[in-house]
Amino acid sequence: MRTGMLWFDNDPKAELSDKVLRAAAYYQKKYGLQPNLCFVHPSMLAAPSPRAGSIELRTSKQVLPNHLWLGVNDPGAA
Repeated sequence: MRTGMLWFDNDPKAELSDKVLRAAAYYQKKYGLQPNLCFVHPSMLAAPSPRAGSIELRTSKQVLPNHLWLGVNDPGAA
């Protein structure tokens, strides 16, 4: 993923998958593409091979807690 959209969601009652799907719906409306990759802070993820619908979730310490970095995975990118 070369570019993406940063999304902030600190709703303590919402599940992570709900937050990701909400952000993905906005991303699709704004950019016309369905995101398939989302980076989150490691503290937000408990499952070993997580997905939110068709979106793969990965961890990155560069993403702050309560933030999501969504985009389209580019397998050809180095």
